[in-house]
Amino acid sequence: MTENAPLVGKRIGLLTASASRLGGGVFEAVAAQARLLRDLGAEPLIFALDDVHSQADAARFGGAPVQTFAVRGPGQIGYAPKLVPALLAAKLDLLHLHGIWMYPSQAASRWAAQSGGGYIISPHGMLDPWITARGRWKKALARAGYERRSWRRASFLHALTGAEAHDIARESGRSDSVVIANAGPNAGRIPSTARAPHLLYIGRIHAKKNLIALVTAWCQARRPDAARLTLAGWGEDSDVAALQAAVAAAGPSVHFVGPQYGAAKQALLGDARFTVLPSHSEGLPMSVLDSWAAGVPSLMTRHCNLPEGFAAGAALDCGDRPESIVPVLEQVLTMAEPEWHQMARAAHDLASGPFSSRVIAARWASAYRSAMTVGPR
Repeated sequence: MTENAPLVGKRIGLLTASASRLGGGVFEAVAAQARLLRDLGAEPLIFALDDVHSQADAARFGGAPVQTFAVRGPGQIGYAPKLVPALLAAKLDLLHLHGIWMYPSQAASRWAAQSGGGYIISPHGMLDPWITARGRWKKALARAGYERRSWRRASFLHALTGAEAHDIARESGRSDSVVIANAGPNAGRIPSTARAPHLLYIGRIHAKKNLIALVTAWCQARRPDAARLTLAGWGEDSDVAALQAAVAAAGPSVHFVGPQYGAAKQALLGDARFTVLPSHSEGLPMSVLDSWAAGVPSLMTRHCNLPEGFAAGAALDCGDRPESIVPVLEQVLTMAEPEWHQMARAAHDLASGPFSSRVIAARWASAYRSAMTVGPR
């Protein structure tokens, strides 16, 4: 970083419901955004609601100050009375909200109204029809109570993909979203040898990830003797229990290994032939970008909103039903080495090209400068 960095000296707040592993992909995206801001010369400051993993995971933000705030009342709402005063006291040049449907949306909107500062909203796929169809009455109350006001007030809304920009326009009435993908981690080396028939899911354990259908398909597929499916991640107790029951019934070729981070996560990626994400709904999944950066191609659905993967040959569409997943599993478990290497190279090229931190950071620098100039609406 130099004095010529585009955002040198700017104090930019990153506000989210959970600054810990409980935030799933949004947490990973906020941690990545903090790194990106430092590289652009800015000072990122993290604000979030307090949860059981907040202190343990604060180090993921690379030394950026992290403030978390106690919640009063229902956890699903996340009312934190000390949040707005802390945002105002921070003397921010800009505030970037990650995720919606909870009190941080109202807090960010109030900060923008009182400070006059620029304000960006990244819904992170939370306006996808699969999401908005769940908990309809709660979301209706949130829309009426604070979300519509927040959406109108924002300098702009940020979409991860063109598909999400359409979702934002449908829900908010605003067609001026800025489309910028998540940046993946730095690309490593392209794998030099083909992998054993090991497939990996790593991420949040949640109904939208459709993991029960994946385990069902695995049991139905014809597999080499050495085939193995590893499921790694975290989630609500009920979701984890349902997955563990499915894994127990599937036999010894399927393993659930719980949360995996850092070196343990990289070891799993280093062993995988493909990663799998048969999701019903995503914003832009960081797990796929992690996979591509490790030179590992992916199986995913079109709901993952990464058509670049299919176009480049870095991913195969497995669909989200067992009957569509089965033939794709059988295809990749017996894939010839030259074909797999071609897909691995394509994955690496995406990670080092259009999804690289260099490309994405340049787009964010322009967007942040624009928001600071325009201010709230």
